[in-house]
Amino acid sequence: MKVQIRWKGNMHFASETPSGHTMDLDAAPEVGGENVGPRPTEVLLSAVGTCSGIDIVDILRKMRLEVESFSMEVSGDRAEDHPRRFTRVHMHYILTGDLPEDKVRRAVQLSVEKYCSVSNSLNAEVTSSFEINGQRYEMKEKS
Repeated sequence: MKVQIRWKGNMHFASETPSGHTMDLDAAPEVGGENVGPRPTEVLLSAVGTCSGIDIVDILRKMRLEVESFSMEVSGDRAEDHPRRFTRVHMHYILTGDLPEDKVRRAVQLSVEKYCSVSNSLNAEVTSSFEINGQRYEMKEKS
């Protein structure tokens, strides 16, 4: 999977996804942004929650259970020092319907521990390279 991201000026970037969607992301005005889109960290929390939610709905449907409503509150604690990474993410699922507690517990467990590719990617190896005027450079791995 590959997304294309283009700088639009200041701290504004536009991300184009393989599925054909475009998303504007920006920084807060106090750090040079114009607030034309969500912050990347907000998108990360949204992606973790949505990924898990999709799993849970799918799992519960396969259990032949009908969800009447479903929302989530996803919160993240961040380190004080740079890179200010998330040190903890908490997902609170709010469901209604004729849903047995043990089945919902199992669906949540399967999503978090096995199926949610976004949350399970948070400890992925991240590599980088860059290109200047057509010349590509690879970053050396951390030692």
